[in-house]
Amino acid sequence: MELNVQALGAGAQGQVVQVSEGSFGREFNEPLVHQVVASYLAGARAGTKAQKNRTAVSGGGSKPWRQKGTGRARAGTSRSPIWRGGGVTFAAVPRDYSQKVNRKMYRGAMRCIVSELVRDGRLVVVDELAVDAPKTRELLAKLTALQATDALLVVEALSEALYLASRNIRGVDILTSSELDPVSLLRFQKVVMTVAAVRVLEERLG
Repeated sequence: MELNVQALGAGAQGQVVQVSEGSFGREFNEPLVHQVVASYLAGARAGTKAQKNRTAVSGGGSKPWRQKGTGRARAGTSRSPIWRGGGVTFAAVPRDYSQKVNRKMYRGAMRCIVSELVRDGRLVVVDELAVDAPKTRELLAKLTALQATDALLVVEALSEALYLASRNIRGVDILTSSELDPVSLLRFQKVVMTVAAVRVLEERLG
Protein backbone atom coordinates (compact mmCIF):
# COMPACT_ATOMS: atom_id res chain seq x y z
CA MET A 1 0.00 0.00 0.00
CA GLU A 2 1.02 3.63 -0.45
CA LEU A 3 1.25 6.50 2.01
CA ASN A 4 1.31 10.09 0.82
CA VAL A 5 4.32 12.13 1.86
CA GLN A 6 3.62 15.68 2.99
CA ALA A 7 6.16 18.16 1.67
CA LEU A 8 7.98 20.28 4.23
CA GLY A 9 10.80 20.93 1.79
CA ALA A 10 10.68 22.02 -1.83
CA GLY A 11 11.35 18.72 -3.58
CA ALA A 12 8.99 16.24 -1.94
CA GLN A 13 5.72 17.34 -3.47
CA GLY A 14 3.53 14.42 -4.57
CA GLN A 15 5.81 11.68 -3.29
CA VAL A 16 4.50 8.41 -1.90
CA VAL A 17 6.11 5.71 0.21
CA GLN A 18 5.41 2.02 -0.25
CA VAL A 19 4.68 0.16 2.99
CA SER A 20 3.64 -3.33 3.93
CA GLU A 21 -0.08 -4.09 3.92
CA GLY A 22 0.40 -6.40 6.90
CA SER A 23 1.86 -3.65 9.08
CA PHE A 24 -0.11 -0.59 7.93
CA GLY A 25 -3.35 -2.08 6.62
CA ARG A 26 -4.41 -4.51 9.32
CA GLU A 27 -7.94 -4.71 10.72
CA PHE A 28 -8.43 -3.22 14.17
CA ASN A 29 -8.56 -5.82 16.95
CA GLU A 30 -9.98 -3.96 19.94
CA PRO A 31 -9.62 -6.75 22.57
CA LEU A 32 -5.96 -7.25 21.62
CA VAL A 33 -5.18 -3.52 21.73
CA HIS A 34 -6.98 -3.17 25.06
CA GLN A 35 -5.03 -6.05 26.59
CA VAL A 36 -1.67 -4.74 25.40
CA VAL A 37 -2.38 -1.15 26.48
CA ALA A 38 -3.59 -2.31 29.90
CA SER A 39 -0.47 -4.44 30.28
CA TYR A 40 1.78 -1.51 29.28
CA LEU A 41 0.13 0.84 31.78
CA ALA A 42 0.22 -1.79 34.52
CA GLY A 43 3.93 -2.29 33.97
CA ALA A 44 4.51 1.41 34.56
CA ARG A 45 3.06 1.24 38.08
CA ALA A 46 5.67 1.44 40.82
CA GLY A 47 3.98 -0.97 43.21
CA THR A 48 6.06 0.33 46.13
CA LYS A 49 3.20 1.02 48.55
CA ALA A 50 3.95 -0.58 51.94
CA GLN A 51 2.54 -0.53 55.46
CA LYS A 52 3.59 -2.26 58.67
CA ASN A 53 1.58 -5.09 60.14
CA ARG A 54 1.75 -6.08 63.79
CA THR A 55 4.87 -8.16 63.10
CA ALA A 56 6.80 -5.27 61.54
CA VAL A 57 5.90 -2.62 64.15
CA SER A 58 8.58 -2.25 66.80
CA GLY A 59 7.75 -2.98 70.42
CA GLY A 60 4.91 -4.97 71.91
CA GLY A 61 7.05 -7.87 73.03
CA SER A 62 5.67 -8.20 76.53
CA LYS A 63 2.10 -8.63 77.67
CA PRO A 64 0.76 -5.19 78.74
CA TRP A 65 -0.91 -6.56 81.94
CA ARG A 66 -1.78 -9.86 83.45
CA GLN A 67 -4.57 -11.94 81.99
CA LYS A 68 -7.02 -11.77 84.90
CA GLY A 69 -7.90 -9.56 87.79
CA THR A 70 -7.45 -6.08 86.35
CA GLY A 71 -11.00 -5.56 85.10
CA ARG A 72 -9.70 -4.65 81.67
CA ALA A 73 -9.98 -6.58 78.45
CA ARG A 74 -7.43 -9.24 77.70
CA ALA A 75 -4.41 -7.93 75.78
CA GLY A 76 -1.42 -9.89 74.56
CA THR A 77 0.48 -7.07 72.84
CA SER A 78 0.43 -3.30 72.69
CA ARG A 79 0.95 -3.43 68.92
CA SER A 80 -2.45 -4.92 68.12
CA PRO A 81 -4.23 -3.23 65.19
CA ILE A 82 -6.91 -1.88 67.57
CA TRP A 83 -4.30 -0.09 69.65
CA ARG A 84 -2.89 3.35 68.90
CA GLY A 85 0.58 2.80 67.43
CA GLY A 86 -0.24 -0.75 66.48
CA GLY A 87 0.17 -2.43 63.13
CA VAL A 88 -2.23 -2.27 60.19
CA THR A 89 -4.71 -5.15 59.97
CA PHE A 90 -4.41 -5.81 56.24
CA ALA A 91 -1.13 -4.07 55.52
CA ALA A 92 -0.22 -3.21 51.95
CA VAL A 93 2.96 -4.87 50.71
CA PRO A 94 5.12 -4.07 47.65
CA ARG A 95 3.86 -5.91 44.58
CA ASP A 96 4.52 -6.28 40.89
CA TYR A 97 1.64 -5.13 38.67
CA SER A 98 3.20 -6.21 35.38
CA GLN A 99 1.26 -8.51 33.08
CA LYS A 100 2.85 -10.90 30.63
CA VAL A 101 2.22 -10.15 26.96
CA ASN A 102 3.80 -12.21 24.22
CA ARG A 103 5.96 -10.46 21.65
CA LYS A 104 3.62 -11.58 18.88
CA MET A 105 0.64 -9.99 20.68
CA TYR A 106 2.55 -6.75 21.27
CA ARG A 107 3.55 -6.43 17.62
CA GLY A 108 0.03 -7.30 16.51
CA ALA A 109 -1.42 -4.55 18.70
CA MET A 110 1.11 -2.04 17.34
CA ARG A 111 0.13 -2.99 13.78
CA CYS A 112 -3.55 -2.52 14.64
CA ILE A 113 -2.94 0.93 16.14
CA VAL A 114 -0.77 2.13 13.24
CA SER A 115 -3.29 0.83 10.69
CA GLU A 116 -6.13 2.61 12.49
CA LEU A 117 -4.12 5.85 12.45
CA VAL A 118 -3.73 5.49 8.69
CA ARG A 119 -7.45 4.85 8.18
CA ASP A 120 -8.44 7.83 10.33
CA GLY A 121 -5.99 10.15 8.58
CA ARG A 122 -4.10 10.73 11.82
CA LEU A 123 -0.75 9.45 10.53
CA VAL A 124 1.15 12.20 8.70
CA VAL A 125 4.27 11.14 6.81
CA VAL A 126 6.83 13.84 5.99
CA ASP A 127 10.04 13.69 3.98
CA GLU A 128 12.11 14.96 6.89
CA LEU A 129 11.65 16.73 10.20
CA ALA A 130 14.59 18.94 11.04
CA VAL A 131 15.32 22.48 12.18
CA ASP A 132 18.36 24.59 11.41
CA ALA A 133 18.56 25.91 14.97
CA PRO A 134 16.93 24.95 18.28
CA LYS A 135 14.12 27.47 17.80
CA THR A 136 10.60 26.63 18.95
CA ARG A 137 9.10 29.14 16.50
CA GLU A 138 10.63 27.34 13.51
CA LEU A 139 9.28 23.91 14.49
CA LEU A 140 5.89 25.30 15.46
CA ALA A 141 5.52 26.89 12.03
CA LYS A 142 6.10 23.50 10.38
CA LEU A 143 3.61 21.75 12.65
CA THR A 144 1.03 24.48 12.03
CA ALA A 145 1.43 23.96 8.28
CA LEU A 146 0.73 20.25 8.83
CA GLN A 147 -2.24 21.05 11.13
CA ALA A 148 -0.55 18.95 13.79
CA THR A 149 -0.30 21.10 16.90
CA ASP A 150 -1.34 18.15 19.11
CA ALA A 151 1.04 15.54 17.78
CA LEU A 152 3.64 12.90 18.47
CA LEU A 153 6.75 13.41 16.36
CA VAL A 154 8.55 10.23 15.33
CA VAL A 155 12.02 10.39 13.81
CA GLU A 156 14.70 7.84 13.02
CA ALA A 157 17.36 9.58 15.12
CA LEU A 158 16.78 12.48 17.48
CA SER A 159 18.99 15.53 17.04
CA GLU A 160 19.69 17.93 19.87
CA ALA A 161 18.32 20.92 17.94
CA LEU A 162 15.01 19.16 17.23
CA TYR A 163 14.67 18.03 20.84
CA LEU A 164 15.32 21.52 22.20
CA ALA A 165 12.88 23.04 19.71
CA SER A 166 10.07 20.61 20.60
CA ARG A 167 10.30 20.37 24.38
CA ASN A 168 8.65 23.73 25.00
CA ILE A 169 5.55 23.16 22.84
CA ARG A 170 2.43 22.14 24.74
CA GLY A 171 0.79 19.02 23.36
CA VAL A 172 3.86 17.89 21.39
CA ASP A 173 6.20 15.04 22.22
CA ILE A 174 9.01 13.45 20.25
CA LEU A 175 10.30 9.88 20.12
CA THR A 176 12.50 7.77 17.92
CA SER A 177 10.88 4.94 15.98
CA SER A 178 12.64 2.36 18.18
CA GLU A 179 11.08 3.91 21.31
CA LEU A 180 7.47 3.87 20.09
CA ASP A 181 4.91 2.28 22.39
CA PRO A 182 1.14 1.76 22.05
CA VAL A 183 0.18 4.33 24.68
CA SER A 184 2.18 7.11 23.01
CA LEU A 185 0.56 6.35 19.65
CA LEU A 186 -2.92 6.66 21.17
CA ARG A 187 -2.33 9.75 23.30
CA PHE A 188 -2.10 12.33 20.54
CA GLN A 189 -4.48 13.53 17.88
CA LYS A 190 -1.90 13.06 15.12
CA VAL A 191 1.36 11.20 14.64
CA VAL A 192 3.93 12.92 12.42
CA MET A 193 6.49 10.41 11.16
CA THR A 194 9.41 10.80 8.81
CA VAL A 195 9.94 8.42 5.89
CA ALA A 196 13.07 7.01 7.53
CA ALA A 197 11.13 6.39 10.74
CA VAL A 198 8.40 4.61 8.76
CA ARG A 199 11.02 2.26 7.35
CA VAL A 200 12.43 1.50 10.79
CA LEU A 201 8.95 0.94 12.23
CA GLU A 202 8.00 -1.33 9.32
CA GLU A 203 11.10 -3.43 9.91
CA ARG A 204 10.38 -3.53 13.65
CA LEU A 205 6.77 -4.67 13.13
CA GLY A 206 7.66 -7.12 10.41
